Amino acid sequence: MSKEKYSGYAPPFTVSSRAISLVAEISAQIERYAIRMEQADGLRLRKANKIRTIHSSLAIEGNRLSENQVHDILEGKHVVAPLREIQEVKNAIRTYELYASLNPFDMKDLLKAHGVMMEALVDNPGCFRSSGVGVFEGDRCVHLAPPPMRVPELMKDLFYWLKHAPDHLLIRSCVFHYEFEFIHPFSDGNGRMGRLWQSLILGHLNPVFEHLPIENLVYANQQLYYEAIESSTQQADCGPFIDFMLNEILNALKKYQGEPLMADVPDKVPDKVPNKLKSLHPEFSDTTWDVLAHIMENPQATAVGIGNQMEISDRMVRKHIALLRNADIICRHGSNKSGYWELLKGKEDEI
Repeated sequence: MSKEKYSGYAPPFTVSSRAISLVAEISAQIERYAIRMEQADGLRLRKANKIRTIHSSLAIEGNRLSENQVHDILEGKHVVAPLREIQEVKNAIRTYELYASLNPFDMKDLLKAHGVMMEALVDNPGCFRSSGVGVFEGDRCVHLAPPPMRVPELMKDLFYWLKHAPDHLLIRSCVFHYEFEFIHPFSDGNGRMGRLWQSLILGHLNPVFEHLPIENLVYANQQLYYEAIESSTQQADCGPFIDFMLNEILNALKKYQGEPLMADVPDKVPDKVPNKLKSLHPEFSDTTWDVLAHIMENPQATAVGIGNQMEISDRMVRKHIALLRNADIICRHGSNKSGYWELLKGKEDEI
């Protein structure tokens, strides 16, 4: 975690011995969580975790809708609730649907995501603030953000550091999250955007982070979350926030890899792949067969389209498609946009 080879702007932070230990523990837990997500109910679990993530991140900001109401909005059902809170949920759903297409190292994508997250909620969604802001506890100002004319430059420096610094991506994600909240670049939506962006950064480390509801535990420990931010601000060093967030990430990995599935989350994908074909490739996971089921149902399907339906990243879809192609189960004809998939000759007999 040395910064010897990096000579550009660097936020002030200290990596404690506890943080080093947490990074090692998290790295060991990631693969276990990935295996959990590959199990038979993985698709439904991803949807359940998406609901938890959206609900918790908005609840931290004061949204009073329940997980069940978030689920109903996701399903397109009518919900009786304040219009602004419904709009917040709809915007969050649309923003998280962009997850696979957003580049966590590109400031333009941050503005794009904020434009979706805060549509119809603020005057200038997708734009940095043009006035001063502060964070208050009652009548007490606990943080006065930098003046608005400095925001573009500060964010540019932060993104440059995020992209080029050699520190472990787990550490960089926490530092970015804290510095983002310190700068408070938007007039509103900073909390939910900061948590989303840390998730995006972690997704670059491993795609499973897209479906890890860290926000759920942050919501449960909301006071400690704000205390970690305040302590870091007082020390002019975000070490306390790094320790807090790494601990939440580790706890989330442990909690959700063994949790049974919510009973009310329906599975979108029927099992269309017969056992005969599956028996020939016992090394394939259920997710690989789910990808094949989507291809069989729609030969024109793209990796992005399948990913959106399965609620996994297109990068993960391509990984499973590669397995199917290497096993000579499918082949692609034509371009990625206008082509189609074909079940290879001989495989029809196995179906």
